[in-house]
Amino acid sequence: MLHVRDDERAAMPETSAGTGDAVALDPGLPMPRRLWAIVAISFGTALFVLDGTIANVALPTIARDLGVEQGMVVNVVTVYQLVMVMALLPFANLGERLGLRRVYQTGQLIFMAASALAFLAHSLPVLLIVRAGQAFGAGMAMSVSAALIRQIYSKASLGSGLGINSVIVASSNAVAPVLGGLIVADADWRWVFVAAVPLAAISLLIGRFLPDPQPGKTPFDWRSGLWSAASFAMLIGGIEMAAHGGRVAVGIAIALAGLGSALALAWREKRQASPVFPVDLLAMPAIGLSTVAAIAAFVGSAALIVALPFRLEQGMGYTPQEVGLMVLPFPLTMLVVAPIAGWLSDHASPSIMGLIGMIIAVAGLCFMAFLPDDAGAFAVAWRLVVAALGFSLFFSPNARMIVGNSPRERAAAAGGLLATGRLFGQTLGAALVGVTLSLGLGQGPVPMLACAALASVAALASLARWRLAEQAPHQT
Repeated sequence: MLHVRDDERAAMPETSAGTGDAVALDPGLPMPRRLWAIVAISFGTALFVLDGTIANVALPTIARDLGVEQGMVVNVVTVYQLVMVMALLPFANLGERLGLRRVYQTGQLIFMAASALAFLAHSLPVLLIVRAGQAFGAGMAMSVSAALIRQIYSKASLGSGLGINSVIVASSNAVAPVLGGLIVADADWRWVFVAAVPLAAISLLIGRFLPDPQPGKTPFDWRSGLWSAASFAMLIGGIEMAAHGGRVAVGIAIALAGLGSALALAWREKRQASPVFPVDLLAMPAIGLSTVAAIAAFVGSAALIVALPFRLEQGMGYTPQEVGLMVLPFPLTMLVVAPIAGWLSDHASPSIMGLIGMIIAVAGLCFMAFLPDDAGAFAVAWRLVVAALGFSLFFSPNARMIVGNSPRERAAAAGGLLATGRLFGQTLGAALVGVTLSLGLGQGPVPMLACAALASVAALASLARWRLAEQAPHQT
């Protein structure tokens, strides 16, 4: 339990484990190298987010050009998500062995090579292979990006660094559909899959400023790496099949098999010093509770973004163009609040910030659940601002708890855990909306109330984490 208290108190300069001690123990990169490293990691982050979302707007055009059904072309997105989540934990562990920067830049090179093949994609199978290659490279790089951020910044400013990273994520999410629409309207749709390549090139060009590789001494456990990838393939693939593939029973069976495989792997990994499946980190209360909170919050926020267009377009009669503008307050609010929340988490308790954030998010989601059918754009906007304010106050401080509480040599595993939780949560969020739509409940208050319930779980986890920190001095 000391892990919780150490990080909570390290965020407060007035205590004995304050900012000065944190900087001395983990000073980060010196200036001006730190600034160049921030630019390099920012371009890399934009690459992952942009490439992961830009294809959505092009799916109808791709289906029409390749002569495939719209249900089949959705695999362009699901294959990307599936391969990426399979890659995160194994490559995070490999990064601890080979060096973070080496794995990061190798992933970017693989991404660029796969992107070049996009111009050869004249059939859906070839395009899926290209997307799998892109996801493999992007997942390889993303698996160690949070660990690199920890090495770039001092521990006392880690929250600010994660807040800046959140700004890059929010900005890229906002830009992706606009850029994708412009490309599809004026050029061959294959350019959509090449649009992020300049970001990778810039990141590679200035990548020498990133922290130097520090290879580990223990060999990589290939059996656990492949086992982890297979477990998440079954788990995520089964969920996708049940929610969107029309094979509910088969999908549930595959997902349950994946869950059983993951639990068996976790049991095996308990005996390893640096496990691929990070059971050692999950056993720490600060990280375990933060991971539960992160997954619940990501499910809730993803379900909100997926469910809202159905409510606005099909339930309230707004056009797709109007819906696109009406949902903008959510990413724009996060764009403004995320860096502030990150900075605050360096000076105040991340657990209290997470608790307050989730209480605000629950309020915003409940307001959204009971949105009148004749509501105008302003009524939608202020509700989204409240919800986004809550999620923004939560995400960066909670990420700080996961990454900052891990031992320095396990920072890559913590980053892989954080990224896996995000992708897993987003997949579950989309599946949740699919289930409510199939039950005829997707356009009413049910999806938003479900999101509020998940935000409540994240709030309770943050509260439990704070209570453990307060009780730590009394433990013998």
